[in-house]
Amino acid sequence: MLDLQYKNIPINAWYARPKIVRGSIVLVHGFGEHSGRYMEGVIPRLLEENLAVLSYDNIGHGKSGGKRGHCPNYSSLLELLDNIIAKARLLNPNKPIFLYGHSMGGNLVLNYDLRIKSDLAGIVATSPYLKLAFAPPKWKMILGKLMLKIIPSITMSSGLNPQHISRIDQEVEKYIADPLVHDRVSPMYSFPIMEAGEWAIQNADKLRTKTLILHGTGDKIIDYRATEKLHNNSNSTELHLIEGGYHELHKDVGSKNTLDMIGIWLRNRLDLFYTLK
Repeated sequence: MLDLQYKNIPINAWYARPKIVRGSIVLVHGFGEHSGRYMEGVIPRLLEENLAVLSYDNIGHGKSGGKRGHCPNYSSLLELLDNIIAKARLLNPNKPIFLYGHSMGGNLVLNYDLRIKSDLAGIVATSPYLKLAFAPPKWKMILGKLMLKIIPSITMSSGLNPQHISRIDQEVEKYIADPLVHDRVSPMYSFPIMEAGEWAIQNADKLRTKTLILHGTGDKIIDYRATEKLHNNSNSTELHLIEGGYHELHKDVGSKNTLDMIGIWLRNRLDLFYTLK
């Protein structure tokens, strides 16, 4: 465990380290969930590639502080990510650093590279939250925009259907039973994330870091066509569409192949880093 704070908000962060460290990877979870959900499957696969993994629960999520589903503003999420990256550099100086973001985490890692000048070795984004695959009720959007001006911290149900995270029933059951998973969202969390997603699509040509993007064509939560748009606007991305894949590809049918694809891509980037050094 790492003892971290962001402007008096306690942040639950932790660190997993292989015997030989070739590089570091900062993992950013999705909305309403937490970093502990990556302990199975994802973290062991990253450690296999000799990557030290640093992860954390975002503001208002998991074991971190803050009102569930609320954050001060979007820039606070990027600032916190920047602090975590600085911590990763401190723990393993002179080693390449990667970012890995799922869903909302994908939105954050892409926007981080677009907005903050940094020296990253590569980015992995799975099912990045660029645009919702469903249209929230009109009344909810109108009310939300009004609340953003009056009470930006008020939370409502996100409307996410847990059945849509995976085609594996057991994974859906685990998600529903997890006491740290929530479906609360404030206007200050949802609207800026949506805007940042649209902005990332429009500005994807400015993406500097080589980026691997994976998205399932069966994702009913986040629109894979928005991911395609971002990819078409950029020269730095490699896109793999997983036919029929649901939102959480790392917990879906074929997850081993998905994680191997990520692992091999990261290994190749690491090899390239040490070849050029």
